[in-house]
Amino acid sequence: MPTTGAYGTWPSPIDAALAASHDGRPDHLGAVGDELWWTEPRPAEAGRRALVRRAADGTEESVLPAPWNVRSRVIEYGGVPWAGAERAEGGPLIVFVHFPDQRLYAYEPDSGGEPRPLTPLSGVGDGLRWADPQVRLDSREVSGEAGGEVWCVLEEFTGDRPTDVRRVIAAVPLDGSAADDRTAVRELSDDRHHFVTGPRLSPDGHRVAWIAWDHPRMPWDGTEVMLGEVADGGPFTGVRAVLGGPEESICQVDWAPDGSLLFVSDRADWWQLHRVDAAALEVAADAGALTATSLSATSLCAGREEEFGGPLWKIGLQWFHPLENGLIAVIHGTETNALGILDPATGELVDAVGPWSEWASDLTVQGTRVTGIAASPRTGPEIVELDTVTGHTRVIASAHHDPLDPAYYPEALLRTFTGPGGREIHAQIHPPHHPGYTAPDGELPPYVIWAHGGPTSRTPLILDLETAYFTSRGIGVAKVNYGGSTGHGREYRNRLREQWGVVDVEDCAAVAVALADEGSADRDRLAVRGGSAGGWTTAASLAISDVYACGAISYPVLDLQGWTSDGTHDFESHYMESLIGPLAEVPERYSERSPLNLSDGVTAPFVLLQGLDDVICPPAQCDLFLERMAGRGVPHAYLAYEGEGHGFRRADTLISALEAELSLYAQTFGVERADIPRLELRK
Repeated sequence: MPTTGAYGTWPSPIDAALAASHDGRPDHLGAVGDELWWTEPRPAEAGRRALVRRAADGTEESVLPAPWNVRSRVIEYGGVPWAGAERAEGGPLIVFVHFPDQRLYAYEPDSGGEPRPLTPLSGVGDGLRWADPQVRLDSREVSGEAGGEVWCVLEEFTGDRPTDVRRVIAAVPLDGSAADDRTAVRELSDDRHHFVTGPRLSPDGHRVAWIAWDHPRMPWDGTEVMLGEVADGGPFTGVRAVLGGPEESICQVDWAPDGSLLFVSDRADWWQLHRVDAAALEVAADAGALTATSLSATSLCAGREEEFGGPLWKIGLQWFHPLENGLIAVIHGTETNALGILDPATGELVDAVGPWSEWASDLTVQGTRVTGIAASPRTGPEIVELDTVTGHTRVIASAHHDPLDPAYYPEALLRTFTGPGGREIHAQIHPPHHPGYTAPDGELPPYVIWAHGGPTSRTPLILDLETAYFTSRGIGVAKVNYGGSTGHGREYRNRLREQWGVVDVEDCAAVAVALADEGSADRDRLAVRGGSAGGWTTAASLAISDVYACGAISYPVLDLQGWTSDGTHDFESHYMESLIGPLAEVPERYSERSPLNLSDGVTAPFVLLQGLDDVICPPAQCDLFLERMAGRGVPHAYLAYEGEGHGFRRADTLISALEAELSLYAQTFGVERADIPRLELRK
């Protein structure tokens, strides 16, 4: 018989240390010959990203010990930080970005040597950064010399302000001649566009394609596909925009084996896969008519109201990957997604069989085998291989192992709620769940509303021990994919245009109130939490809504006027143009919606969590907010963490933040818990 205990008091084997140890997932998966390589988190090693190698026989090793940290800072959110090439002799050659200095290094794991730098340091601004590398060997490698280049995105600071930056596609020599000489880096594109992705080379080696965009657009607003010709020893020639525009988001471009150009566009509301036939490209090129209006593209997903792409928050994300036989591996779905194999000739789409509900935008192909990173409501992220010949799927690395009895895992419910004006709101509901405890008859549970970051993003439906940390203690969790979230088409995404701080706040509150009205949650014990853009939504919710009893605010945006331009990093410095409106036209909105200026409305207790090295949402915003709250009698706590940036990575930080959040809820909801330190709330 289950033990009866009040919600929020249940004992749980899921402590903060266990949740922290499972934070993060493998990513940046790639093939080097018959080997697989990827990066994965090390929370216990100061949050670094390790580089992992899986040999053809299935053996795994972490090839770079601490303190090597394989992670790029391009556009601050980063991108693909490594690439490799198979060589006839000497084993694979790997190039990677080391996080502390952002230099590109070459590494020969089978030689026993140390990584050697390929790029120089720069004393200007935040220096030189690199992402989305591709190794191009030449004939010198046959004789054992370091021949060839790395083609990649170069982000170069030209001044001390965060917006003093240019980005180009560049070629870095593998012989190390650019390690101390910026002039040895060959620029392949000009800097006509403020943002670029890495180039994708056509099968015949004659053309390259990449994605570009400019302020004030974000990549989910509008991008262009650039096409150029490869010139020996010089920059790309004949560069022109051939697809896309201000109101069309293209998030990936690549080539099919037959020379057709493949791209994912939301031109028909949903991000879907399209193709420009090789013959059409040649005809247009011969006629000198390669322009954004001359090329006709065929939708390969017509009639499917689901996403085959997503927001380009990092450089080099992949939602599709062509196979040698003409088929295409695709990731597709709405609230959940699947890995499928698409036949472009017939439109037939066959999904991989398995329990996974979320596939990362991270695919690689080896012959007829497709490998990706997948998770489910009962499993964490795993590396999964699909054999497209047999249809068989299997976990080949980072296999999920239950750290405790799965009976403690939360049970997720996908639900659609009705918001203001009758609009749909999508959410995941995780009721309190414990195999050995039940609540007294008639008691309603407390609930925490989770607002995801982005805000152009979504919450995946996967096992998350941070969620289980609360649900196993008798606190429900509702994760709201509010208007503006991805996964439901451009129209749903555009609900947040000029409505940030309105639609997101209203949608979260509507879900919270609906849960209370239907008898699923205690109306007097509702909380809200979120980080980054979710921190904004949390702070704004506490300021303008009477729904919540308390809130946990992590690395938030709090002052819009201070956050625009030089108040944040370059990538998002114009994001407010779409989320709030043009500053020159609606300056009052920037003041009226900022939680900093609404602090008089904050009466509920809160905890504020911030990384002191955060350049995206700097700690100065928290300082100003706390000055406004001083002496107002509102219980609150501020925890600032040295060595943490935007999003926490270190195990000790993750533990501290999670325990502080639980303590806030326990104190606010009137629950006694002796298993966590008591958070000191000041007024």
